Amino acid sequence: MSTMAIGLSLFGAMLVLMAIRVPIAIAMFVPGAVGYVLLSGWDPLMAHLRGAVYGRVSVYDLSVIPLFMLMGAFAVNGGLSKALFDFANALLGRFKGGMAMAAILACAAFGAISGSTVATTATIAQVAYPEMRRIAYSGRLATAALATGGTMGVLLPPSVTLMVYAILTEQNITKTFLAAYVPAFLAAAGYIAVVAIYVRLRPEHAPDARAASASEIAQAAGGVWPIALIFVAVFGGIYGGIFTPTEGAAIGATLTFVISLLKRQLTLQKTIESIRTTAVTSGMIFMIFIGADMINASLALSQLPNQLADVIAHAAIPPVVVMAAIMIFYVILGCVMDEMSMILLTVPVLFPVIMGLDFYGLNVSDKALWFGVLILTVCAIGMIFPPVGLNVYIMNGLAKDVPMVETYKGVMIFLAWDFIRLALLILFPGITLWLVRLLT
Repeated sequence: MSTMAIGLSLFGAMLVLMAIRVPIAIAMFVPGAVGYVLLSGWDPLMAHLRGAVYGRVSVYDLSVIPLFMLMGAFAVNGGLSKALFDFANALLGRFKGGMAMAAILACAAFGAISGSTVATTATIAQVAYPEMRRIAYSGRLATAALATGGTMGVLLPPSVTLMVYAILTEQNITKTFLAAYVPAFLAAAGYIAVVAIYVRLRPEHAPDARAASASEIAQAAGGVWPIALIFVAVFGGIYGGIFTPTEGAAIGATLTFVISLLKRQLTLQKTIESIRTTAVTSGMIFMIFIGADMINASLALSQLPNQLADVIAHAAIPPVVVMAAIMIFYVILGCVMDEMSMILLTVPVLFPVIMGLDFYGLNVSDKALWFGVLILTVCAIGMIFPPVGLNVYIMNGLAKDVPMVETYKGVMIFLAWDFIRLALLILFPGITLWLVRLLT
C-alpha cells in the first residue's frame, strides 16, 4: 500500500469512528497512532509521544484560550446578556420584526464578549425567546433568528476557533481578529435585512411594531456600559499594542469578574461553575489538540498534504473553483464534526494547498487571514445547516413548544444569505482584508 493510500485510509477510519460516536479526540488519536506505526514503527511512535503531548499543551500562546473562555463564562453567569437585549430592542423595536432584529444584534454583541457560539445562543435565547413568544412572534421566526444570530459567536473575536486557527497557521492573533470584523458585520446586517424581508412576506409571523420612548432608550443604554467598558479595555488595548492578546484575555476575565460582582449577579456557586466549565471545556479542547496532532503527524509522514497540494497545483483547476470545492467539503464535514475538530484536523492538510495557489495576487499572510475567515464562515453555516445544526438543537432544547422542523424552515432564508455572503467573501478578498490593511 502506498503512503498516500495509507493517509487516505487513516482519514476514512477517523470519520467512521466519529460516525459511531467515538469521542473525537480518541477518533483522531487511534488512527493516527496506528498510521504512525505502519509508516515508521513502534519505537519512533514512542519517541514522538514522549515529547509531543507536553510540547503541545505547554505552549504559552494556548493560554489565551482558557482565559478568554473564562471571560465568556463570567459574562454568561454574570447577567450581562439581558442588558444587551434590552438596549437592542429599545433601538429596533420601532420596526416590524424589531425584536427578532434586536435578538440578532444582541447575539453579535454578546458573541464579541463570550467568543462562544453555544454560550451566545443559549444565553440570549433564555432572555429573548420568552419575550418574543409573549408578544406573539411565531415559533419559526423566533427560534430561527436566535439560532442564526448565535452563529456569530464563532466568527467574532474572541472566538476560540479563530484563535486556534491563528495558532495552527502561525498567524498574528491581532490581525486574525481584525480580519473577522467586517465579515461579521456583513453577517449581522444581512440577518437583520432577512428579518425585515421575512416579516414583509409573512406579516403574521411578527406583531406590530412598538417604538420605545426616549427615556426607555436612555435607561436601556445605561445598562450596557459594563459590556462597552470590557470591549474597549480588552480589544482597544490589544489593537492599540498596549498588551498582547494573552494579557488582554487575562484583563478581560478580571474585568468581567469584577463587574459581575459589582452587579451582584455572580454568586459563589456561579463563580465555581464558571471555573469548572472553563476547565472542562479547555481540557476537551486540549485533548482534541493532542488527537489532532497525532493524526496530523501520521498524515505528514504519509506525505498526503504535499501530494494533495501537488496534484491540485498540476490539475489546471482555477483556484477559485478549488476554494469553492473546499468550502462545500467543510459544509458536508460540518454534518458529522464540530468546528474545533474541523479546524484542527483539516487545516494542516488543506492550508498547504491554499498557500500553493495564486488567489488574486495575494501574499502569503493575506491568503492565510482570508482563508481563516472563509473557514470560520462555513463553520458558522454548519451550526444551523440541516440535518445536524448544533444551534438548532440548542434552540429545540430551550423552545420545546416549537417542532425542530419549524426552526429548520425558518433558518432556510438565513442560509440563503449565508451562501451569498460566502460567495462575496470568496470573490472579493478585500472585504476580509480591508480593516487589516487599514489598521496595521
